Amino acid sequence: MKLIPAIDIIDGKCVRLSKGDYDTKKIYHEDPLHIAKEYEANGIQYLHLVDLDGAKAKTIKNLKTLEILASETNLIIDFGGGIKTRESLESAFNAGANQVTIGSIAVENPEMCEEWIKEFGAEKLILGADCLDRKVKTSGWLTDSNFDVLEFIQAYQRKGINQVICTDISKDGMLEGPSFELYKEILSQSNISLIASGGISSMKDLDDLKELGCSGAIIGKALYEGKISLQELQKFN
Repeated sequence: MKLIPAIDIIDGKCVRLSKGDYDTKKIYHEDPLHIAKEYEANGIQYLHLVDLDGAKAKTIKNLKTLEILASETNLIIDFGGGIKTRESLESAFNAGANQVTIGSIAVENPEMCEEWIKEFGAEKLILGADCLDRKVKTSGWLTDSNFDVLEFIQAYQRKGINQVICTDISKDGMLEGPSFELYKEILSQSNISLIASGGISSMKDLDDLKELGCSGAIIGKALYEGKISLQELQKFN
């Protein structure tokens, strides 16, 4: 199972939110590159980079941060937030993203996303399936949709997507454990590589997600708050 620390960006700084609420923003570090290099120095290979400004504004806002992290580290970066057009998708790849997470646009324009899957390849795109009470949320989790998360994932599996990041928003940033039952259901009723996100608070959570069959786990606040150490992640790897 891939261990994937998250760096969420607002105004170029490392922040975390609770349940996606921008009013709960807490700044953990002024310099994302410092944090990324620290991860890399401790054996981390992957990074989940989220442009929270971009997600809210519906256009990429922190492209420079992506460029710096991609050029100054060897981390394999997946990038999300503000990807709404082909131009924004290409700019993320050109800035150094190895993969791009499509979330809001996957709800709003499935036809265009299907074209991207065919053109760029499923290995370059990750479906972002972020939900609250099973309903997929978009635009930085500020907008509701009528899509059930499992049906949403199944629909994109039929389009060729094989990697999904699924965040249960009610768990995100709360350090109370991930949404095991939801992930169990998704894994039993689809054939995708599922990356768990939201609520991870201990090494036991990671052990349980691995046992469940998740292909990856995104770790955010637990690292900043010292609930999980980089040394523990090294041992896990």
